[in-house]
Amino acid sequence: MIQIKGSVSLGDFRSIVFDNQKVELSESIQNQVRKSFDFLTGFAEDKIIYGVNTGFGPMAQYRINDEDRIQLQYNLIRSHSSGMGEILPEIYVKSSILARMNTLSLGHSGIHISAIELMKELINRNITPVIYQHGGVGASGDLVQLAHLALTLIGEGEVLYNGEIKSTKEVFEKEGLEPMKIHLREGLALMNGTSVMSGIGIVNLIYAEKLFDYAISCSALINEIMGAYDDHLSEKLNSVKKHSGQQHVASKMREFISGSKLIRKREEHLYNGKVQEEIFKDKLQEYYSIRCVPQILGPIYECIENAKKILIEEVNSANDNPIVDVESQNVYHGGNFHGDYVSFEMDKLRIAITKLSMLQERQLNYLLNPSLNERLPAFVNLGKLGLNFGIQGAQFTATSTTAENQTLSNSMYIHSIPNNKDNQDIVSMGTNAAWLTKKVIENSFEVISIQLLTLVQAIDYLDCFEKLSPKSQKIYSEIREIVPIFKDDIVLTPYLQSIKSFIMN
Repeated sequence: MIQIKGSVSLGDFRSIVFDNQKVELSESIQNQVRKSFDFLTGFAEDKIIYGVNTGFGPMAQYRINDEDRIQLQYNLIRSHSSGMGEILPEIYVKSSILARMNTLSLGHSGIHISAIELMKELINRNITPVIYQHGGVGASGDLVQLAHLALTLIGEGEVLYNGEIKSTKEVFEKEGLEPMKIHLREGLALMNGTSVMSGIGIVNLIYAEKLFDYAISCSALINEIMGAYDDHLSEKLNSVKKHSGQQHVASKMREFISGSKLIRKREEHLYNGKVQEEIFKDKLQEYYSIRCVPQILGPIYECIENAKKILIEEVNSANDNPIVDVESQNVYHGGNFHGDYVSFEMDKLRIAITKLSMLQERQLNYLLNPSLNERLPAFVNLGKLGLNFGIQGAQFTATSTTAENQTLSNSMYIHSIPNNKDNQDIVSMGTNAAWLTKKVIENSFEVISIQLLTLVQAIDYLDCFEKLSPKSQKIYSEIREIVPIFKDDIVLTPYLQSIKSFIMN
């Protein structure tokens, strides 16, 4: 059981979203929320407060009669439940609910405690609101996507439950849950924030970390089986360039190849004064996709680390409007719902992961092209050349998928389109940015799956398993449990899908 105390970590998201740990609200958080609600209830009695006794957005100039306040909130939820496109997978929705629950638990939203308690129950009982890919523009928050969360909380709409789409009413009755009642501004508070883009973004980052680790493994492994010189990974060479990411990658790769009998030392082969050739058979330096991995993956590592910092700050922030402050006894109107921080980080992450996929695709091409590697048969074909095809077909998949990544890596952050009677005249497109990043990450797992299959086939052709480092042997054994060695042509799709599922999960 993980207790929500006003701050959640990336580790908390992993435990709750991926490992199905249950959550509970600390007593201090419950008291904070109640104080915020009680203060706003009294404060709004004789004052004009946006979204409590006014319309929304460009309709805010219209005062709402006291008897219509509750209906106003229901109208907002129902009218904005207008999403389309793909249904968000459960882990992304669960992450979004956790993000929304946490920000509303900070006591700056004036929301009734029952809304937060019901979100907790959705998480703990694996009841997933049906939320769609297409919706809000990420400026007044994720209005449309979060409206579908709010729709579930009032007992309407649909949910994913035990793998099926069912009506919320039916599931609530089965689980003995009461729908949330609107007390003051629960509709606006639930919808006015960055929690869906952040929820998707957090899951993206958890997957990006896994993907990055496999990029390190594949890059180290190709250095090994190609008998690369070790000086481009050395502490001395990488320490003279003052980037922590580069130094981190080089260190990780040195750790990975530790114990290898295949990596060569330049001083033993080229610095001993015995080299007599006029034209060297072996290349003095490896191709960039092998030699420059620390310099290429280094900034990607730093991008992931910075995005983690920004998104955790976002989910632990009050990203609502207006902001209720019990301490100063005031209500502040502004734009904390604007998603630029998340949008910008998702764009940067998407570019970074696209570059990662480009690196892995080039390493794959190196393995498949005997004119480059001069050690392996074409397409690492272990069968009869001309009759069999090896990895030839899979390379098309890796190349086309990498090309799709390159197109998807165009910025959403700068694609603002004014809308909402130009009230939202500059927007973040943060949820779009996060969703496209999800796609690029999944694509990149496909590229690495093909690369892993190719690497283990190459190891078998070279018959070098015993000379590999222990970490490389472990990777080889894991992939060989999924795909047996093959010489005759086989249908690769189910094997590649299994590798992808294994490395993602």
